[in-house]
Amino acid sequence: MAASLSFIVGIIGNIISLLVFTSPLSTFRKVVKNKSTENYKCHPYITTLLSTSLWTFYGLLKPDMLVITVNGAGAFLQFIYVTLFIVYAPRNVKLKSLKLVGVLNVVFMGSVIAVTFFAFHGNLRKTFVGFLCSALTIGMYAAPMTVMRTVVKTKSVEYMPFFLSFFLFLNGSVWSVYAVLVKDYFIGVPNSIGFILGSTQLILYAIYKKKSSKSDEDKENEGSTHLAKGTVEMKALKEIGYAKHENPNLHKGLSLPKPAISSQLSLTKLVKSLSFGSTHDHYSNLRRDIENGDAKTDQY
Repeated sequence: MAASLSFIVGIIGNIISLLVFTSPLSTFRKVVKNKSTENYKCHPYITTLLSTSLWTFYGLLKPDMLVITVNGAGAFLQFIYVTLFIVYAPRNVKLKSLKLVGVLNVVFMGSVIAVTFFAFHGNLRKTFVGFLCSALTIGMYAAPMTVMRTVVKTKSVEYMPFFLSFFLFLNGSVWSVYAVLVKDYFIGVPNSIGFILGSTQLILYAIYKKKSSKSDEDKENEGSTHLAKGTVEMKALKEIGYAKHENPNLHKGLSLPKPAISSQLSLTKLVKSLSFGSTHDHYSNLRRDIENGDAKTDQY
Protein backbone atom coordinates (compact mmCIF):
# COMPACT_ATOMS: atom_id res chain seq x y z
CA MET A 1 0.00 0.00 0.00
CA ALA A 2 2.76 2.45 0.97
CA ALA A 3 4.73 1.54 -2.17
CA SER A 4 1.75 2.20 -4.45
CA LEU A 5 0.99 5.50 -2.68
CA SER A 6 4.59 6.66 -3.01
CA PHE A 7 4.50 5.73 -6.70
CA ILE A 8 1.35 7.82 -7.26
CA VAL A 9 2.82 10.78 -5.37
CA GLY A 10 6.05 10.37 -7.34
CA ILE A 11 4.13 10.48 -10.64
CA ILE A 12 2.39 13.68 -9.50
CA GLY A 13 5.80 15.09 -8.52
CA ASN A 14 7.14 14.22 -11.97
CA ILE A 15 4.31 16.07 -13.67
CA ILE A 16 4.68 19.19 -11.51
CA SER A 17 8.48 19.21 -11.89
CA LEU A 18 8.12 18.93 -15.67
CA LEU A 19 5.79 21.93 -15.62
CA VAL A 20 8.48 23.86 -13.74
CA PHE A 21 11.18 22.72 -16.18
CA THR A 22 9.08 23.67 -19.24
CA SER A 23 8.16 27.14 -17.91
CA PRO A 24 11.09 28.85 -19.76
CA LEU A 25 9.85 27.56 -23.15
CA SER A 26 8.03 30.83 -23.91
CA THR A 27 11.20 32.76 -23.03
CA PHE A 28 13.35 30.78 -25.43
CA ARG A 29 10.69 30.89 -28.13
CA LYS A 30 11.07 34.66 -27.94
CA VAL A 31 14.89 34.36 -27.96
CA VAL A 32 14.83 32.24 -31.12
CA LYS A 33 12.28 34.53 -32.79
CA ASN A 34 14.27 37.70 -32.06
CA LYS A 35 17.63 35.91 -32.45
CA SER A 36 18.79 37.69 -29.31
CA THR A 37 18.99 36.87 -25.59
CA GLU A 38 18.28 40.54 -24.79
CA ASN A 39 18.67 41.05 -21.01
CA TYR A 40 18.10 37.44 -19.96
CA LYS A 41 20.69 35.72 -17.78
CA CYS A 42 22.07 32.24 -18.37
CA HIS A 43 23.06 31.46 -14.76
CA PRO A 44 19.70 29.96 -13.66
CA TYR A 45 19.70 27.48 -16.54
CA ILE A 46 23.34 26.50 -16.06
CA THR A 47 22.89 25.88 -12.33
CA THR A 48 19.61 24.00 -12.91
CA LEU A 49 21.40 21.85 -15.48
CA LEU A 50 23.98 20.98 -12.82
CA SER A 51 21.26 20.27 -10.22
CA THR A 52 19.20 18.00 -12.47
CA SER A 53 22.33 16.18 -13.62
CA LEU A 54 23.37 15.51 -10.02
CA TRP A 55 19.87 14.32 -9.07
CA THR A 56 19.87 11.96 -12.05
CA PHE A 57 23.21 10.60 -10.85
CA TYR A 58 21.76 10.24 -7.33
CA GLY A 59 18.75 8.36 -8.72
CA LEU A 60 21.09 5.96 -10.49
CA LEU A 61 23.05 5.34 -7.29
CA LYS A 62 19.99 4.74 -5.10
CA PRO A 63 18.35 3.53 -7.49
CA ASP A 64 15.01 5.41 -7.84
CA MET A 65 13.31 5.37 -11.24
CA LEU A 66 10.99 8.31 -10.50
CA VAL A 67 13.94 10.51 -9.52
CA ILE A 68 15.83 9.40 -12.64
CA THR A 69 12.99 10.09 -15.09
CA VAL A 70 12.04 13.58 -13.92
CA ASN A 71 15.59 14.83 -13.46
CA GLY A 72 16.80 13.19 -16.67
CA ALA A 73 14.05 15.04 -18.58
CA GLY A 74 14.92 18.23 -16.69
CA ALA A 75 18.61 17.92 -17.54
CA PHE A 76 17.74 17.41 -21.21
CA LEU A 77 15.54 20.54 -21.30
CA GLN A 78 18.12 22.64 -19.43
CA PHE A 79 20.80 21.50 -21.88
CA ILE A 80 18.61 22.77 -24.76
CA TYR A 81 18.03 26.11 -22.98
CA VAL A 82 21.74 26.61 -22.32
CA THR A 83 22.63 25.71 -25.91
CA LEU A 84 20.09 28.16 -27.36
CA PHE A 85 21.28 30.86 -24.99
CA ILE A 86 24.91 30.42 -26.05
CA VAL A 87 23.95 30.41 -29.75
CA TYR A 88 22.01 33.71 -29.61
CA ALA A 89 23.98 35.53 -26.89
CA PRO A 90 26.37 38.42 -27.70
CA ARG A 91 30.01 37.45 -28.04
CA ASN A 92 31.14 38.61 -24.57
CA VAL A 93 28.14 36.98 -22.84
CA LYS A 94 28.65 33.84 -24.91
CA LEU A 95 32.26 33.49 -23.74
CA LYS A 96 31.32 33.99 -20.07
CA SER A 97 28.49 31.45 -20.36
CA LEU A 98 30.79 28.89 -21.99
CA LYS A 99 33.32 29.32 -19.19
CA LEU A 100 30.61 28.84 -16.55
CA VAL A 101 29.29 25.74 -18.31
CA GLY A 102 32.82 24.36 -18.49
CA VAL A 103 33.48 24.97 -14.80
CA LEU A 104 30.14 23.72 -13.39
CA ASN A 105 28.76 21.20 -15.83
CA VAL A 106 31.97 19.67 -17.08
CA VAL A 107 34.76 20.10 -14.50
CA PHE A 108 32.67 20.07 -11.31
CA MET A 109 30.23 17.38 -12.47
CA GLY A 110 33.08 15.24 -13.74
CA SER A 111 34.95 15.68 -10.46
CA VAL A 112 31.89 14.62 -8.46
CA ILE A 113 31.50 11.45 -10.51
CA ALA A 114 35.22 10.66 -10.24
CA VAL A 115 35.36 11.27 -6.47
CA THR A 116 32.17 9.26 -5.92
CA PHE A 117 33.52 6.15 -7.62
CA PHE A 118 37.16 6.35 -6.52
CA ALA A 119 36.95 7.83 -3.01
CA PHE A 120 33.75 6.27 -1.64
CA HIS A 121 32.21 2.82 -1.50
CA GLY A 122 28.74 1.43 -0.88
CA ASN A 123 26.19 3.72 0.76
CA LEU A 124 28.78 6.47 1.21
CA ARG A 125 28.53 7.20 -2.49
CA LYS A 126 24.81 7.86 -2.21
CA THR A 127 25.34 9.95 0.95
CA PHE A 128 28.04 12.10 -0.67
CA VAL A 129 25.99 12.83 -3.78
CA GLY A 130 22.82 13.26 -1.70
CA PHE A 131 24.38 16.04 0.36
CA LEU A 132 25.49 17.85 -2.82
CA CYS A 133 22.03 17.50 -4.36
CA SER A 134 20.34 18.81 -1.21
CA ALA A 135 22.61 21.83 -1.06
CA LEU A 136 21.96 22.74 -4.70
CA THR A 137 18.19 22.28 -4.31
CA ILE A 138 18.13 24.52 -1.23
CA GLY A 139 20.05 27.11 -3.25
CA MET A 140 17.49 26.81 -6.06
CA TYR A 141 14.58 27.37 -3.68
CA ALA A 142 16.39 30.20 -1.87
CA ALA A 143 17.21 32.07 -5.11
CA PRO A 144 13.81 33.86 -5.25
CA MET A 145 14.46 35.40 -1.80
CA THR A 146 16.02 38.41 -3.55
CA VAL A 147 12.78 38.80 -5.50
CA MET A 148 10.79 38.53 -2.27
CA ARG A 149 12.87 41.35 -0.80
CA THR A 150 12.13 43.43 -3.91
CA VAL A 151 8.40 42.75 -3.53
CA VAL A 152 8.41 43.98 0.08
CA LYS A 153 10.51 47.02 -0.81
CA THR A 154 8.50 48.11 -3.86
CA LYS A 155 5.13 46.82 -2.59
CA SER A 156 4.60 45.34 -6.04
CA VAL A 157 4.45 41.74 -7.35
CA GLU A 158 5.56 42.76 -10.84
CA TYR A 159 8.87 40.91 -10.60
CA MET A 160 7.51 37.75 -8.94
CA PRO A 161 5.52 35.66 -11.46
CA PHE A 162 2.60 33.95 -9.76
CA PHE A 163 2.70 30.64 -11.67
CA LEU A 164 6.42 30.11 -11.07
CA SER A 165 5.94 30.66 -7.33
CA PHE A 166 2.85 28.44 -7.34
CA PHE A 167 4.56 25.53 -9.11
CA LEU A 168 7.63 25.78 -6.87
CA PHE A 169 5.28 25.58 -3.90
CA LEU A 170 3.54 22.51 -5.36
CA ASN A 171 6.85 20.93 -6.30
CA GLY A 172 8.24 21.32 -2.79
CA SER A 173 5.08 20.04 -1.11
CA VAL A 174 4.64 16.93 -3.32
CA TRP A 175 8.28 15.85 -3.15
CA SER A 176 8.27 16.41 0.62
CA VAL A 177 5.37 13.94 0.90
CA TYR A 178 7.20 11.53 -1.40
CA ALA A 179 10.35 11.80 0.74
CA VAL A 180 8.37 10.90 3.87
CA LEU A 181 6.84 7.87 2.15
CA VAL A 182 10.17 6.52 0.87
CA LYS A 183 12.12 7.73 3.95
CA ASP A 184 14.68 9.74 1.97
CA TYR A 185 16.02 12.73 3.90
CA PHE A 186 18.09 14.02 1.00
CA ILE A 187 14.90 14.56 -0.97
CA GLY A 188 12.79 15.60 2.04
CA VAL A 189 14.92 18.33 3.66
CA PRO A 190 15.48 20.62 0.64
CA ASN A 191 11.91 20.19 -0.62
CA SER A 192 10.49 20.96 2.84
CA ILE A 193 12.46 24.20 2.77
CA GLY A 194 11.13 24.79 -0.75
CA PHE A 195 7.59 24.24 0.53
CA ILE A 196 8.09 26.86 3.28
CA LEU A 197 9.67 29.41 0.92
CA GLY A 198 7.02 28.75 -1.71
CA SER A 199 4.27 29.32 0.85
CA THR A 200 5.93 32.60 1.87
CA GLN A 201 6.03 33.75 -1.76
CA LEU A 202 2.33 33.03 -2.22
CA ILE A 203 1.47 34.90 1.00
CA LEU A 204 3.50 37.91 -0.17
CA TYR A 205 1.80 37.72 -3.55
CA ALA A 206 -1.65 37.73 -1.94
CA ILE A 207 -0.76 40.70 0.30
CA TYR A 208 0.90 42.95 -2.26
CA LYS A 209 -1.34 42.00 -5.18
CA LYS A 210 -4.26 43.60 -3.31
CA LYS A 211 -2.20 46.72 -2.64
CA SER A 212 -1.07 46.86 -6.26
CA SER A 213 -4.68 46.49 -7.46
CA LYS A 214 -5.85 49.21 -5.07
CA SER A 215 -3.06 51.51 -6.23
CA ASP A 216 -3.96 50.89 -9.88
CA GLU A 217 -7.62 51.62 -9.10
CA ASP A 218 -6.68 54.91 -7.42
CA LYS A 219 -4.62 55.86 -10.47
CA GLU A 220 -7.52 55.06 -12.76
CA ASN A 221 -9.90 57.16 -10.65
CA GLU A 222 -7.41 60.01 -10.63
CA GLY A 223 -7.05 59.72 -14.38
CA SER A 224 -10.84 59.75 -14.81
CA THR A 225 -11.06 62.91 -12.67
CA HIS A 226 -8.42 64.66 -14.79
CA LEU A 227 -10.18 63.50 -17.94
CA ALA A 228 -13.55 64.82 -16.74
CA LYS A 229 -11.96 68.11 -15.73
CA GLY A 230 -10.26 68.42 -19.08
CA THR A 231 -13.55 67.65 -20.86
CA VAL A 232 -15.36 70.43 -18.95
CA GLU A 233 -12.55 72.87 -19.72
CA MET A 234 -12.60 71.97 -23.41
CA LYS A 235 -16.37 72.34 -23.49
CA ALA A 236 -16.12 75.79 -21.88
CA LEU A 237 -13.46 76.86 -24.37
CA LYS A 238 -15.59 75.53 -27.20
CA GLU A 239 -18.61 77.51 -26.02
CA ILE A 240 -16.49 80.65 -25.79
CA GLY A 241 -15.27 79.97 -29.29
CA TYR A 242 -18.86 79.73 -30.55
CA ALA A 243 -19.74 82.99 -28.78
CA LYS A 244 -16.81 84.72 -30.43
CA HIS A 245 -17.85 83.36 -33.77
CA GLU A 246 -21.44 84.55 -33.36
CA ASN A 247 -20.47 88.05 -32.16
CA PRO A 248 -16.94 88.95 -33.16
CA ASN A 249 -17.25 92.36 -31.50
CA LEU A 250 -17.17 90.61 -28.09
CA HIS A 251 -13.62 89.53 -28.87
CA LYS A 252 -12.59 93.18 -28.96
CA GLY A 253 -13.17 94.00 -25.34
CA LEU A 254 -16.95 93.69 -25.71
CA SER A 255 -16.97 97.29 -27.10
CA LEU A 256 -19.41 98.62 -29.69
CA PRO A 257 -18.04 99.85 -33.03
CA LYS A 258 -17.42 103.52 -33.41
CA PRO A 259 -19.97 105.34 -35.57
CA ALA A 260 -18.94 105.96 -39.11
CA ILE A 261 -18.06 109.55 -40.02
CA SER A 262 -20.38 111.04 -42.57
CA SER A 263 -19.00 112.53 -45.72
CA GLN A 264 -20.81 115.76 -44.83
CA LEU A 265 -20.45 117.69 -41.58
CA SER A 266 -23.37 119.27 -39.86
CA LEU A 267 -24.39 122.60 -41.29
CA THR A 268 -23.95 124.35 -37.97
CA LYS A 269 -20.34 123.23 -37.49
CA LEU A 270 -19.55 124.14 -41.10
CA VAL A 271 -20.91 127.66 -40.70
CA LYS A 272 -19.07 128.03 -37.42
CA SER A 273 -15.81 126.96 -38.99
CA LEU A 274 -16.28 129.36 -41.94
CA SER A 275 -17.06 132.26 -39.63
CA PHE A 276 -13.45 132.38 -38.59
CA GLY A 277 -12.63 133.46 -42.10
CA SER A 278 -9.69 131.45 -43.20
CA THR A 279 -10.08 128.36 -45.38
CA HIS A 280 -6.92 127.03 -43.80
CA ASP A 281 -8.45 127.44 -40.38
CA HIS A 282 -11.56 125.68 -41.61
CA TYR A 283 -9.64 122.64 -42.75
CA SER A 284 -7.54 122.63 -39.56
CA ASN A 285 -10.64 122.67 -37.39
CA LEU A 286 -12.25 120.02 -39.55
CA ARG A 287 -9.22 117.75 -39.28
CA ARG A 288 -9.06 118.27 -35.52
CA ASP A 289 -12.72 117.39 -35.15
CA ILE A 290 -12.23 114.23 -37.16
CA GLU A 291 -9.22 113.20 -35.05
CA ASN A 292 -11.09 113.89 -31.80
CA GLY A 293 -14.10 111.93 -33.00
CA ASP A 294 -16.36 114.94 -32.59
CA ALA A 295 -17.65 114.82 -36.11
CA LYS A 296 -21.22 113.58 -36.17
CA THR A 297 -23.53 112.42 -38.81
CA ASP A 298 -26.09 114.86 -40.17
CA GLN A 299 -29.36 114.76 -38.40
CA TYR A 300 -32.39 115.96 -40.24
